[in-house]
Amino acid sequence: MPADHAMVHATESTNLADLLERILDKGIVIAGDIHVKLVEVELLTIQLRLVICSVDKARELGLDWWSRDARLNRDAAQQESAIAAFGERLSRIEQAVGVPAGPAAIERRVTA
Repeated sequence: MPADHAMVHATESTNLADLLERILDKGIVIAGDIHVKLVEVELLTIQLRLVICSVDKARELGLDWWSRDARLNRDAAQQESAIAAFGERLSRIEQAVGVPAGPAAIERRVTA
C-alpha cells in the first residue's frame, strides 16, 4: 500500500443535541396497537399514540391542551377562584338585604 493512500474515515456524526433539536423541530409520531385475543374473541385493545415535538410545534398542530386545562393553567385557576369568591360575596349581600338565595330565587327575580 503506497504511503500517499492514507485511510480516510467518512463519518458524518450527529451529536445528541443536534438530533434532539431536529426531532423537536419536525416532530415524531410513534403509534402502535396491541390486541389480546382468546379463541378469536378480542379481550383487550390498547392503542398507543405518542407525539414528541417542541411546544411551538405542538401549538402549531393544535395540540396545546395544557393551555385550556384549568389544573395546569394559572390564569384559568385564578379566574375560577375569582368567580367562586364573587359567588360567595353575592350570597352574603343577598342575605344582608333579605333576598332569598338559590336557583328558584334567581328565577323569580328574572321573571318579576
